[in-house]
Amino acid sequence: MLVEIDTTSTQPLSEQVAAAVRRSMLAGSLRVGDRLPAARDLAGALGISIHTVLRGYQALQAEGLIELRRGRGAVVVAHAPQDRAAVVEQARQLVAAARRIGMSDTETLALISTCMGREQDA
Repeated sequence: MLVEIDTTSTQPLSEQVAAAVRRSMLAGSLRVGDRLPAARDLAGALGISIHTVLRGYQALQAEGLIELRRGRGAVVVAHAPQDRAAVVEQARQLVAAARRIGMSDTETLALISTCMGREQDA
């Protein structure tokens, strides 16, 4: 799994770590049951804090994409299909784009609700 970070980016490093894992899942290089690199090892390789890597891993866990298992590390879980990873990544990109142009989170949620309503009507 290749993880690259851009220290000049406005995107937090932990989100960059999580995005790299999502991309690996989408590309098929990470599959159900695969273990992610140990947080300490990945942090050392990237030259960032272990806590930054753990925040990225925790975000992935909250999304249902990985499990953090004591003694086994981070593992891609069976109930996290690639389609879910794609939707999560696209949602994050939408939020980032909306914030870049000055939309509030409330406006973004309203936009999503409007789009969902149109999908249900179709």
